[in-house]
Amino acid sequence: MIKPFSQLIHVFLFLFLLVGSSSVYSKTFKFASLSPEGSDWMQKMRAGAKEIKERTKGRVKFKFYPGGVMGDDQAVLRKIRIGQLHGGALAGGSIMKANPDYRIYSLLLTYKNQGEIDYIRQHIDVDIKQGFEEGGFIILGMAESGFAYSMSSKVPISNIKQLKHQKVWSPSNDKLSQETLQSFGVTPIPLPYGDVLAGLQTGLIDTVAMSPIGAIALQWYTQIKYLTDMPLLYSLGILTINKKSFKKIKSSDQKIVREVMNKAFAAIDKTNRKNNIEALEVLKKSGIQFIKPSKKEYQEWSDFAKNANKNLVNSGNLDVKLVNKVKQLLKDYRKQ
Repeated sequence: MIKPFSQLIHVFLFLFLLVGSSSVYSKTFKFASLSPEGSDWMQKMRAGAKEIKERTKGRVKFKFYPGGVMGDDQAVLRKIRIGQLHGGALAGGSIMKANPDYRIYSLLLTYKNQGEIDYIRQHIDVDIKQGFEEGGFIILGMAESGFAYSMSSKVPISNIKQLKHQKVWSPSNDKLSQETLQSFGVTPIPLPYGDVLAGLQTGLIDTVAMSPIGAIALQWYTQIKYLTDMPLLYSLGILTINKKSFKKIKSSDQKIVREVMNKAFAAIDKTNRKNNIEALEVLKKSGIQFIKPSKKEYQEWSDFAKNANKNLVNSGNLDVKLVNKVKQLLKDYRKQ
């Protein structure tokens, strides 16, 4: 027997609302990363994704594209803009346009040791995440790449004059790295991360700045002979997602995703810290010579760094209030 037309309408509306609510609240997020499959980053992100799927009863899932198959950070960001991807595990500097104050972490020769940067991050990570959110990106996790050191494949570098005569690499489309090198009077040679090893092998470049674990993971250390024993700047990796995409899932699911991935990246952060210390020893044992600048040379580096950091503020690329806040925090920490 055929149901009355009004009953069919009610059934149709019920199914429509059911399907509609499912499309709003269920989502598979696509993320890309340069980290290779099997790396600590990928293992912990996949474990986090599994927990999220379980706790949201399958409403939120993650699909990962590891090992750079989606291209470098800039390629990933282009794909996020057109909706091909929703997010990525990226170098923080790659989305600096969304929040220029991210530069605060990478101030040259500002943080002397791990204790200082830990203290600073305790107080300003939340501000930086909020700044990115206002710029259209949700930060689901932050983990240190660590302190970057200058590394050379040809000659020891202890002063700025020597650096100026080298073929120095900078990441493609990374404005922050290029500005940093230009502050030392260096004209950088931009290359994607995937081309750096070949660049060192062929002599296209001969000097890079990278954290110890990064140099080992990317195999760059096999071409390196000298390391300038002076941490230049600090860098972070982030897991980020397009804000519009993230806001399409239920607020309770958003909370779960933030909680789980933040926990995963706290674990990555802790592991990276330990691994960077061990990696310095590995580099020494591999035969790389550690070059310590003299007091006079270090002062020269420091003077250049202070001018570069000051120019960031004067040019409007970094909030003076945030800089002053960090200066006060460092004073407080050093008094302790």
